[in-house]
Amino acid sequence: MNVFLNKWYKNHALVYKVLLFLLTTLFIVYLFPKTGKFKYAFEKGKPWQSENLYAPFNFAIKKSQTEIAKEKQDIESHSSLYFEVASGVKDDVLLDYTMRYNQVFRDSSSTNNEKSDLYKHGKTIINKLYKSGILDLDYNYDDDRSVILTISNTIQKELQYGNLYELSEWRQFVEKDLGNTLSVDIKKRMLSIFFDVIKTNVTLNKSLSDKALEEDLSRISLTRGHIEKDQLIVSKGQVVEDNQFDVLSSLKSEYESQVWNSANYNWVLVAYTLLVALALLMLLLFLRKYRLDVFLNNTKVTFIFFNIALMVLLTTLVINYNSQYIYVVPLCILPLVLKAFFDTRLGLFVHVLTVLLLGFIVPNSYEYMFLQIIAGMVTILTVSELYKRANLFISVGQITFIYIIAYFAFFVIHEGQLTGLKLETFGLFILCGLATLFVQPLIYIYEKVFGLVSDVSLLELSDTNTKLLKELSNKAPGTFHHSLNVANLAEASANEIGANAMLIRVGALYHDIGKMNNPTYFTENQSTGINPHDELSSRESAQIIIDHTIKGIEIAKKYNLPDRVIDFIRTHHGTSVVYYFYMKEKAVNENVDISDFMYPGPKPFSKETAILMMCDSVEAASKSLKEPTSTKINDFVERIIDKQMESGQFLNANITFKEIQAIKKVLKRKLANIYHLRIEYPE
Repeated sequence: MNVFLNKWYKNHALVYKVLLFLLTTLFIVYLFPKTGKFKYAFEKGKPWQSENLYAPFNFAIKKSQTEIAKEKQDIESHSSLYFEVASGVKDDVLLDYTMRYNQVFRDSSSTNNEKSDLYKHGKTIINKLYKSGILDLDYNYDDDRSVILTISNTIQKELQYGNLYELSEWRQFVEKDLGNTLSVDIKKRMLSIFFDVIKTNVTLNKSLSDKALEEDLSRISLTRGHIEKDQLIVSKGQVVEDNQFDVLSSLKSEYESQVWNSANYNWVLVAYTLLVALALLMLLLFLRKYRLDVFLNNTKVTFIFFNIALMVLLTTLVINYNSQYIYVVPLCILPLVLKAFFDTRLGLFVHVLTVLLLGFIVPNSYEYMFLQIIAGMVTILTVSELYKRANLFISVGQITFIYIIAYFAFFVIHEGQLTGLKLETFGLFILCGLATLFVQPLIYIYEKVFGLVSDVSLLELSDTNTKLLKELSNKAPGTFHHSLNVANLAEASANEIGANAMLIRVGALYHDIGKMNNPTYFTENQSTGINPHDELSSRESAQIIIDHTIKGIEIAKKYNLPDRVIDFIRTHHGTSVVYYFYMKEKAVNENVDISDFMYPGPKPFSKETAILMMCDSVEAASKSLKEPTSTKINDFVERIIDKQMESGQFLNANITFKEIQAIKKVLKRKLANIYHLRIEYPE
């Protein structure tokens, strides 16, 4: 059991990576569509590039969404309408008419025959109105729309909507039917009677009408015609016209949705898992071969895998909602974020792998992958200094422009004309560009969650007005000035060999903050001429000097400095010896243990930390130069750095002899400028 636990502990980092690899693979596969993918690519109006295609099985030709929508529209505009007729309304109206007529014409001078004829005429008009019925509302249906009148849901008769009288129509009918033979007074009286007694008796039965519409819509056929097995669908080189396109689309839909049984489904999952695992494995191999420091850091590997899974998740959600908005997903955030925390090569590699994975789920995968890879390249090439806001806005504009140009070119290739170009798609690209600006707050969030450091944070830390550097300048002004000089030397050296200049500058500014605890014990802060070491033993003095690295780490953690900056505090002396006090002790005691006068380390483990060690030692020792000349400076720099190399301080750093020689040249030139030396001409 103990052996197993020991092996687990020794290999826990590798075990974590394996688990992360498996979980990410399964999560991405879970997001993928669980169907096969049609292996042929085709476009309307383009030649068929593959061999002759024969139907692999019997299938129906599906109608397009446009066709189905048109059929639905036709049915909705011609389906029968059900209206409910209120019983007894006509009888009530006739009764009210008789009473009202007798009241109005009671004092009339007309003869009885004339009154009787007028009364009968009015009664005839009422019978005509209620033969079809009077609507309670103006429904504005077409006159030829079929209408079924019912009483208590029992069908009475069928007619057209135009036969019914709307509220705005029955007065015109009455006036026309009364004619022009009646006097104006009698006509007004008759109209007033009708206005008083006429009531609506026909109401739309919405539930019955909707039910009838649903039944009609349910009878719509989603297919038109069938294709028999082994029937030729399209020949090689044949232009895919409307009919072939519909047949191919139906075959693709059938292939991806209906022909998969449970066994096929499992095989599809296995195939997707293999492809996703292969892509992620390539990423791990790339990290192990070219970015070993990232590979060994589980937090950084988790960060990269998380961002890949996040982009796949966002894209899947958008596709499930509406695939037309696929270009709203700001995929270029991925290379921007990775470039901010790592480097351009890693950012582009991860971006391309992510786009390849998304090719499984997006429509028009080739077009999508081409656009996104080109946009990712533009992102990597144009965004040089992310901490400068203007650069980000300019780069986002360039990315959006590239999207628009590439989409325009693809549209012309597909359609062969500009007619039908959708400006809405350009709007989606602009939205994508605006969403890319979210990278700044996203980087801040990632810094807090994953403990990473970007150039934006480094720029903030390099400000000498920060609270910690202000405190350093007040308590240890000599150390602060020394740190500034080291920062300038280190930044110039980093630029010379292509190291991270911003990171090393910040590391140089903070590398000696531990001296704030006992500033007067360090020569650069001794302004009074009094040396407190005179009252201490060599061992005590050496311990105070050595402790400034430990104290510096404590202060850095107290002020929440990033680990990448704290690394400079840990390593800027490596495992070197406090040589002055060691030799002083050795003069008294020959059996002195050198480890008592040695810094605890660790040794520098990157180019940046190695550069800081060189620059720190050279700058500090340069103060002892008397009457410096170019020759003295050259020998001085060579001697200090060679001594560090001989003691093995750079064995763990990925820095080459060629780069060390380049750093030496920079230090010699910079020191010569500091001491204002001229070129020594031979006499």
